[in-house]
Amino acid sequence: MNEILDAILASDSTSADFAALSLPDAYRAVTVHKDEAEMFAGLPTREKDPRKSLHLDEVPVPELGPGEAIVAVMASSVNYNSVWTSIFEPVSTFGFLERYGRLSELTKRHDLPYHVIGSDLSGVVLRTGPGVNAWKPGDKVVAHCLSVELESPDGHSDTMLDPEQRIWGFETNFGGLADLALVKANQLMPKPAHLTWEEAAAPGLVNSTAYRQLVSRNGAGMKQGDNVLIWGASGGLGSYATQFALAGGATPICVVSSPEKADICRAMGAEAVIDRNAEGYRFWKDEHTQDPREWKRLGKRIREFTGGEDVDIVFEHPGRETFGASVYVTRKGGSIVTCASTSGYMHSYDNRYLWMSLKRIIGSHFANYREAWEANRLIAKGKIHPTLSKTYRLEETGQATYDVHRNLHQGKVGVLALAPQEGLGVDNPELRDKHLDAINRFRNI
Repeated sequence: MNEILDAILASDSTSADFAALSLPDAYRAVTVHKDEAEMFAGLPTREKDPRKSLHLDEVPVPELGPGEAIVAVMASSVNYNSVWTSIFEPVSTFGFLERYGRLSELTKRHDLPYHVIGSDLSGVVLRTGPGVNAWKPGDKVVAHCLSVELESPDGHSDTMLDPEQRIWGFETNFGGLADLALVKANQLMPKPAHLTWEEAAAPGLVNSTAYRQLVSRNGAGMKQGDNVLIWGASGGLGSYATQFALAGGATPICVVSSPEKADICRAMGAEAVIDRNAEGYRFWKDEHTQDPREWKRLGKRIREFTGGEDVDIVFEHPGRETFGASVYVTRKGGSIVTCASTSGYMHSYDNRYLWMSLKRIIGSHFANYREAWEANRLIAKGKIHPTLSKTYRLEETGQATYDVHRNLHQGKVGVLALAPQEGLGVDNPELRDKHLDAINRFRNI
């Protein structure tokens, strides 16, 4: 791997130089093991510890297939799907790999007794398979996490509707928390030239998810003047939703859980911030009963910020804990757009407030290639900035994932793979200087 890293760090390496490099037989990768899938059986979710289930292993380099690329990973990041994989919830991801492995002879590569995880990367293309024309060895790239076969007509208007759509590094193997990664060529996008490797790796999954959920016509179709309620507005997903609302002429109403997180939202430029813990919101009286009085109290608080208006859009991802309140506070004819459900998948709400007020619940999941490309383009232009609060080494991924699981982080948590230190990879210092104040502000959240 030293030869590969030397070529990446050299300023004069050519595509031919990268094509001539020998690939190693094995590489470092963060994995979960199939024979440990029951290790947390019977434990409450909160007590399941990713530091015990995640391993740093040497694994063989996978076979390169048609339409694929092998990328040298300089940096990656931790998403909530890495938490789910590490604690084997809601199901073990080995079920995904087994089903994918039955699809074809080539996909059998993914059905292994270990799972290389991770759904973000920034790095350099080392090899491309047959049929790849748009990318070549030496290209500096980031990857979005949609892996799709595109053999069904259902996927050709929106690849997220393809029946063989999967999230790379979660529902497929050979993910980005490693020194090398195997991706489909249509996952690749240009690395934003003004960002470091770790900054460029951070937005991928969450930035694209927030773009589709909030901005795209496939999601809420946010417009200027909209009031947007954003749960977890300082977090990995919510921080991008907050930026999209501000950049798009909408008014974000940011809901957070601490004064520190409230300050993060204000630093991003938001003025309407609700600290739900400080203001004592308790949407559930007990495990089975919600409290509509708390929904109404939240709605009243929102109207104090908006001049008496209800929200047009709710950016929902906590799920069970907040969904009843989200449906209630949305204006007549408004939209609740939902993904993830980090507090639980079984949602309860009072349907009278939905059907009689003509509200819509919109399901949203990651993004298609066009949406991911547009979201990355906004990053590359300096319109949206990475929200990266801390960076770990690859061998510290267990701790990084634990921090995300226990909500000890702010924004995104980065992971250095081949990159020997932070701060490398900037190819456009002029653009960086232009946006440096914003970059530093969002990095120091």
